[in-house]
Amino acid sequence: RLQAEKEEQEKLVREAKEKQLEELELKDQGRREGELNELRHLLEKNHTAVIKWKTDAEEREKWEKYMRCDGTPDPAVQQDINTYMSLWRDDPEVDITVVLKQCNLALQLIEELEVLLRDATHPQESHKHQEALINLQELIHWKHLLATEELLKPMSQAFFFFNHPCFRASADIDTETGNMQTVVKDDNLTLCLWANLKKNPRFKGLNFEEAGLGFELPKQLAVSNVAVRILHTRYDHLSLLARMAHLRIRTPSHRSLTGIEEAPADVDIPKQEEAKGEEEVKEDDETQQQRVDEEVQSLQGSEGRKGDLTSPTVQLTAMYDSAQVVDLMQYTPLGGVLYYDVFHLPPQAHQVCGWEIRQLLDEGLQVFPYPMEKSHLDDSDGPSCPPVGVTVTLPDSVVFLEAPQVARWDAAGKQWRTDGINDVSYEEAEAKISFTMDSFQPVVLMQETYANFPFQSWELRPLGQDSALFTVDGALIKLSVTVQGNQCMLQSEQERGLSHLTGKWMSRPALQRAMLNAGINIFVNEYTDKYVSACGKDPLTEHAAYEQMALFASALAFSWSKWNAKCGAQHLVLQVCEHLSPAPVPKSEWSLYLLGAQRSQKLEITERSEAFSPDHYPGSDFHSTFIHMLQDDMSADGLARTRESSYLFIDTVQSLLCSTRPLLYS
Repeated sequence: RLQAEKEEQEKLVREAKEKQLEELELKDQGRREGELNELRHLLEKNHTAVIKWKTDAEEREKWEKYMRCDGTPDPAVQQDINTYMSLWRDDPEVDITVVLKQCNLALQLIEELEVLLRDATHPQESHKHQEALINLQELIHWKHLLATEELLKPMSQAFFFFNHPCFRASADIDTETGNMQTVVKDDNLTLCLWANLKKNPRFKGLNFEEAGLGFELPKQLAVSNVAVRILHTRYDHLSLLARMAHLRIRTPSHRSLTGIEEAPADVDIPKQEEAKGEEEVKEDDETQQQRVDEEVQSLQGSEGRKGDLTSPTVQLTAMYDSAQVVDLMQYTPLGGVLYYDVFHLPPQAHQVCGWEIRQLLDEGLQVFPYPMEKSHLDDSDGPSCPPVGVTVTLPDSVVFLEAPQVARWDAAGKQWRTDGINDVSYEEAEAKISFTMDSFQPVVLMQETYANFPFQSWELRPLGQDSALFTVDGALIKLSVTVQGNQCMLQSEQERGLSHLTGKWMSRPALQRAMLNAGINIFVNEYTDKYVSACGKDPLTEHAAYEQMALFASALAFSWSKWNAKCGAQHLVLQVCEHLSPAPVPKSEWSLYLLGAQRSQKLEITERSEAFSPDHYPGSDFHSTFIHMLQDDMSADGLARTRESSYLFIDTVQSLLCSTRPLLYS
């Protein structure tokens, strides 16, 4: 009898609960269309305003550039960029100061070309920008060689210039070794140059203290007529060339979850896949690919500007033939490129009866072959050429969350490789890394692209009207981004490598590029799921959540929940509370919400509950949208804040959430 009474009571409770759920669902269905229409209207209104603002901003920028009339070519106009390169190629100027200024302008044009390449919607348009970009890279490299040769020419033991007025550099004869050494710096590069005038067999190497770079030479080179150049460019063209050699162009068509334009399908342009296209496009494909191959070969020592490595416009074909080839989706080169070269020392000047005599050569600066051939060695039966050493102080504009990886440039394969790098020694306290190589080649320092994934937790809380703080506790580093209107500012306890970024306002895309270049990655792309484990979620539900969180980000705080990984792929769980103060959110104020494709609801469980349960909070309703669910518990002041939110603030918060996807990668 007692058992029967218990079962009957449970049945009544269950039926009452089911009836209550039916009533809530019917109530939700009755207002569903109105809620969806209201949400759609809000999103379309904001989107239209943002598009108009961006269009007006682009038009203003074009007009301001036109009105400057400074002679800078428009990289979008092929005739302009070709004329510019032709005139610069014929310019005989080799003074290092002038050349570096000219190169800086070319780097700005390359940066603009990279943007045009990312936004290109047709293969022919992409080919045009690629060709101009590669030509500019090659031209910069050639100008650097001419300027290097000029620095090496006017040297002899009887005649040498001290503090030459034509360039800002420290040039002198080392009193201990009798050899020449000089350092030239500007915002984009550091040039360290050493000339072997004495050919002392006991010479071991040299550290350029002011540049944080050093090298070690074997005896064969210490007694040879050579000059060593270490050129550190703070940009990276070689990684961009690697992508060009193995790419597919993607045509932008719709807004992705990452907040950037991407294509629903790929337009392939590998070497032998043009048969489906028009004949003219086919010829352009073949010509351009051949051009890429030739230019990459010629740019073995090339310098250039680092592009947007995560752009969906450029997709790698994953052509990795061995474990030594660097996967540029998994690893990111940081801090630019170190070009380590050895040249034949140009004929030196001699003073004869008051005259300066120097032999002039037509071929220009020549690379000294190393490893050397047997015929060039003193003893043909002697040992093979020993490796050469490099010491690098880590750039102060980059954060290495782990010990840096070292890779060398393989010009034949158009790729970075890790083989051929030996005896790597990393001194974390001194921020120095040393290694040896079999030959002179460009090298980069790298770290895992997704080293800071997955996130341990995250929080988005308001700081006031149109202001919020987004905090991410990553796998290796914790950081925050303050959003004010359409501007963002990075904050971090990490000092080294971020001083040039923290506390400075910039747009969300600019901040993302700057953080990636500095080695701090909290952003996702179309490859992230291949390297980071995540709780699978329906992307439409996830994107809808970010849209609605942004709408209410001025008044509500949102945070990570451990139950998000337990609620299934079709639902999301996060903590929410109204928070109108800039102070941190008290733990007791959070409530849990369950989001699905059809409805949202407040949960009865808390973050401290022992198990997950989808039961709704007693006395709460169901709603078809997240914002209408949230409005049930909001104050009049909180609702007023959301209605006054700027469309630029909403768009910035939404793009920040879409580019980091915290509901998926936490």
